[in-house]
Amino acid sequence: MIRSVESAPHMSAPVLAAYSYCEAVTGQQARNFAYGIRLLPTPKRRAMSALYAFSRRVDDIGDGTLPTEVKSARLEDTRALLTRVREGKVEEDDTDPVAVALAHTAEAFPVPLDGLDELIDGVLKDVQGETYETWDDLKVYCRCVAGAIGRLSLGVFGTEPGARGVERASEYADTLGLALQLTNILRDVREDAEDGRTYLPADDLAKFGCSAGFNGPTPPEGSDFAGLVHFEVRRARTLFAEGYRLLPMLDRRSGACVAAMAGIYRRLLDRIEREPEAVLRGRVSLPGREKAYVAVRGLSGLDARHVARSTLRRRT
Repeated sequence: MIRSVESAPHMSAPVLAAYSYCEAVTGQQARNFAYGIRLLPTPKRRAMSALYAFSRRVDDIGDGTLPTEVKSARLEDTRALLTRVREGKVEEDDTDPVAVALAHTAEAFPVPLDGLDELIDGVLKDVQGETYETWDDLKVYCRCVAGAIGRLSLGVFGTEPGARGVERASEYADTLGLALQLTNILRDVREDAEDGRTYLPADDLAKFGCSAGFNGPTPPEGSDFAGLVHFEVRRARTLFAEGYRLLPMLDRRSGACVAAMAGIYRRLLDRIEREPEAVLRGRVSLPGREKAYVAVRGLSGLDARHVARSTLRRRT
């Protein structure tokens, strides 16, 4: 049995190696995420890396080139591994470092592992080519692939004793996940179209003359592509404003982590809003120095205060 961080401050070599593997995966493949979790104390940073590494494995299956039936089978194999973790059947000498790290995380923190089941359900939707008629339909998908990760992360962060409104912390974490995922969808419009995927709701596409899809570096002829992007940006900003209510419920470093990750995505939204057609030419991203700056603002609380003031102005 793998003991928790509290009961085993000196972790065994296999567990440390498993976490090191997960941190390497996170550093190589999750540049935005990695900037945020650098602000966490070591046990929480390791736990977040374990959650990311498992999630990355699920995403890689969905994004790969294998036939649909093989992807589906591999996702179910991954679900079986998650069941082993949940039932405490993963030992320190297991050959899968992600399983070892995730099992240790699940004992050290009250993470709701059912959220990873939801992630697998969401990626199965991708594999099956599901599309979404309305925003309510898309929200179900976003809650699977991102909202669930927000709730899992909250299990690692914890909440401050006596924080006001703490009973809604899980709801705010879920909403912040939706905001991040909608930003991802806008950023990856061209890349997803090339893979034969459309995530934006069909209702929205029709409203702005974009039902024909996105097959090149220019908007569909006769469409109001900029209008579509600005509409979705406003929706994402509303989600961010609601999700940011989580920050006062977290300790300083956990709040800084969330503010940094969300801040990076909000700046991506700013860029997309300024130049909507850029998402059709390639992936919009931030330079490393700007991400580092956002992380510093998160640690100082500046980004959280800025969002709080902006939200207040919109409501008055």
